[in-house]
Amino acid sequence: MNEKLNRSIKTIGFSALAINGLIGAGIFALPAAAAESSGSFSPWMFVICGLLMSTVILSFAQLASHYSNTGGPVVYAQEAFGPIVAFQTGWLLYIGRVTGLAANSNALIIYLGLLFPVFADGFMHSVALTAVILLLTASNVFGVRSAMGTISVLTILKLAPLLLFIAVGVTWFDVEQIFSMKDAPIENVSASLLLLVYAFVGFEGAVIPAGEAKNPKKDIPRALMQTLVFTMILYFLIQSISVSVLSDIVSSKAPLSDAAGIMMGSWGAILLTITAILSITGNLASIFFAAPRMTYALSIEKSLPVWFGRVNEKSKVPTHSIYFFAVLALVLALTGSFVWLAIISSLARLIGFAVCMAVLIKIKIQQQKPLFERGLQMLLPVAGLTVCIWLAAQAKSQAWLLTAGFILLGAVLYYLAKRVDD
Repeated sequence: MNEKLNRSIKTIGFSALAINGLIGAGIFALPAAAAESSGSFSPWMFVICGLLMSTVILSFAQLASHYSNTGGPVVYAQEAFGPIVAFQTGWLLYIGRVTGLAANSNALIIYLGLLFPVFADGFMHSVALTAVILLLTASNVFGVRSAMGTISVLTILKLAPLLLFIAVGVTWFDVEQIFSMKDAPIENVSASLLLLVYAFVGFEGAVIPAGEAKNPKKDIPRALMQTLVFTMILYFLIQSISVSVLSDIVSSKAPLSDAAGIMMGSWGAILLTITAILSITGNLASIFFAAPRMTYALSIEKSLPVWFGRVNEKSKVPTHSIYFFAVLALVLALTGSFVWLAIISSLARLIGFAVCMAVLIKIKIQQQKPLFERGLQMLLPVAGLTVCIWLAAQAKSQAWLLTAGFILLGAVLYYLAKRVDD
């Protein structure tokens, strides 16, 4: 692959991408739903869920240590299974991210509407959606440093109030309740894990811009592992505090804001509402940075028209891919329902993850090592593949039909690109 992008992202930059991918809107909505399914045991369900998803995330960390080009899963699938599988993997993960951005953009404006009711619905809701996506576009077009600067600032702005929430909340920590294990959801573990596993999706955005890393084979795996541990601890503490503070957490629509209101007063509730807005914005910035690099990589691999691979000579960013992503995201955000967008985003990513697990399994099989050693090394990606298949199996038939439609659309685009290339 002929890379033209600047290699200027370090470990801290990839950590910011991964954190913003993992910590988005979910942490501000999941505490109530988690408590409903598993009560005071819910903090431990976050830990269990994180360990479950660690098989996938750590497999990605291993994959990242083998490759150094932009594209992440696209590059992995290309070398392991050829161009057709590579294209569909990249296309599905791209669809997962653009639909996720469209869905979260709507969530952002809903939270914004709590502070400024004028944006709650109607024409001004659409205006606010458009403004958000235009601002993200401008930030990315100006270059890698501008985009990474935006992401880093948003990471700090959203983590600082959450850390304050934890610092204050530990004094409210009900140790006896959290460690009692009385609400362990023995009969509905699957349902509880399926609910929480989506809090650990989005990390893959950190492996896509490997072509812009100073030392991708070292920086990306380190960033993924550090982020996984940090996120698990953060979720456990936030859920423990929320359960300890709110006696009726299940009925709360904004549990962190409500808990902050009890612990710190009205200013605390407003602070956490603003934090939710900043958190989702950071998540959007992370998605917006990573996703256009996917169509760029597909273009370089000649699976999409060369138009997607055009790089601005001054800023050294794939501007055409950025513009395409912005337009598609805006159309989906303005016309699609949140539920539909979220379902497609989740299922599409799981299929892409499964392909990546298969790539790592193939790499392990081909290594010139003793059979027993290779078998041990395959345990992690096999476990990750099992997790992906199990989660995808929970999706309803309608979701599969819609995803199949996107796969068919991708096949048509791939065919057209190859015809032009020939």
